[in-house]
Amino acid sequence: MTPLLPHLKAQTLGTLQDWLATQNEPSFRAAQILDWIYAKRVVSLEGMTNLSVALRGKLAASFRFDSPPIVLKTGSHDTTRKLLYQLHDGRFIESVLIPATPAEFGETSSRRTLCVSSQVGCAYGCKFCASGLDGWTRHLDASEIVDQILQTEAFAGERIQNIVFMGMGEPLANFENLTRALSIINAPWGIGLGARHITVSTSGLVPQIRQLADLPLQIRLAISLHGATDEVRAQIMPVNRKYPLDDLLDACAHWQTRKKQFITFEYILIDHINDTLEQAQALATHAQRLRAKVNLIPYNTVEGLTWVRPSIARQDAFLAVLKARNIPATIRREKGHDIDAACGQLRLRHEKDLVAT
Repeated sequence: MTPLLPHLKAQTLGTLQDWLATQNEPSFRAAQILDWIYAKRVVSLEGMTNLSVALRGKLAASFRFDSPPIVLKTGSHDTTRKLLYQLHDGRFIESVLIPATPAEFGETSSRRTLCVSSQVGCAYGCKFCASGLDGWTRHLDASEIVDQILQTEAFAGERIQNIVFMGMGEPLANFENLTRALSIINAPWGIGLGARHITVSTSGLVPQIRQLADLPLQIRLAISLHGATDEVRAQIMPVNRKYPLDDLLDACAHWQTRKKQFITFEYILIDHINDTLEQAQALATHAQRLRAKVNLIPYNTVEGLTWVRPSIARQDAFLAVLKARNIPATIRREKGHDIDAACGQLRLRHEKDLVAT
């Protein structure tokens, strides 16, 4: 099998300058190429009209410049949009475009957040999540991560204000491609999104949290906590057996010594599993230690999983404990519940439909 060419959208200013040197081309062409991709949003090398035909030929011989097509779009009554992409190898990934609500930490409703995927499937087996139901297939490369943003903006006809690595996969398990994508998303020659508008969510990979903390980029960190004690969290998050809460919270404390941004604890409320008032008190203690925000998410029903979301009364009682302890906390309700917006559901359903036909 012929090896796959690297993708042009996975290149940085530095790697393009290095490649141009090998082609006896001037280094300033790198900025021109990137301007065509990210500022002018051309979809073909032929559209880069200030490059010579010879240079465009060299680019075509050295790089791919395709985009994964959007094969399915779903819409929600709350204007959440879910997009399914088909990759070059026939695999599927998904991203979710979510409008903000005014209640989310004082933000305005004009803010639009895109949840992006970092892997095809997931190996970590979080018990609430559809991403891992079909196992892990492969990492996404930087271009496949970046293209989710470019394709969504083209589809929506507007800029994305926030990026959250909270789609399919564990971002920190794909560390090299993640950090390459982060540099492209943040750089002024790339998408140009400010670091404080980029959040990486992790199930709790302690060594990689420390690695990411030591990088200079001032991005935000979200921890998929979902249990405030080891006993409860281990039922939901198998990764807790390798990296228990004490180790995870110590890594979060290390993050705080390096970053200016608040940590967010993501906490999916599951009926009679992790939604007790005792768990709320323990969660408040962790949040106070780290000055963390808490984002409560009522469980999104996943076909094949038996858990259910708590009643509104149980959700509100849990939130009240946090509020009484002065923890900045919100409940994110009904964002895409009607379009199977939990991670991986659209992909699994689409693949099942393809097999059936």
